[in-house]
Amino acid sequence: MSVGELLAATVPMVRTLGLEFLEATAERAVLRLPDRPDYHNHVGGPHAGAMFTLAESASGAIVLAAFGDQLQRAVPLAVKAEIGYTKLAKGIVTATATLGRPVADVVAELDAGERPEFPVAVTLTREDAAVTGEMTVIWTLRPHS
Repeated sequence: MSVGELLAATVPMVRTLGLEFLEATAERAVLRLPDRPDYHNHVGGPHAGAMFTLAESASGAIVLAAFGDQLQRAVPLAVKAEIGYTKLAKGIVTATATLGRPVADVVAELDAGERPEFPVAVTLTREDAAVTGEMTVIWTLRPHS
């Protein structure tokens, strides 16, 4: 099962918004939010909540791609997120996520009995490639008790 299929199967909001998974690797995750009138805000673009969910889902996709082999001993959890909206988004919006730390460093902390934290940076763009927002999500791998 692909990362996109896993998230669509286990996260109802992914299905609700119809998020499209274009890429999900340990290096990069790219998701797209379709342009649907039901998701529009008062200025005709995607609602901020839909864009937040898109960006957070992209961050989750890269975390699963990078650390899926650690799920038997730890659960990935978002610790906090910060988003900034910089330009009006119209039409299809794409989220591109990248890890802020090397996978090996995070796994080494987990191996040492620690609960590692790591940032995931997400850029939101519209179809003309203009950046409409940026998000940083801090994730942790919480060891199973």
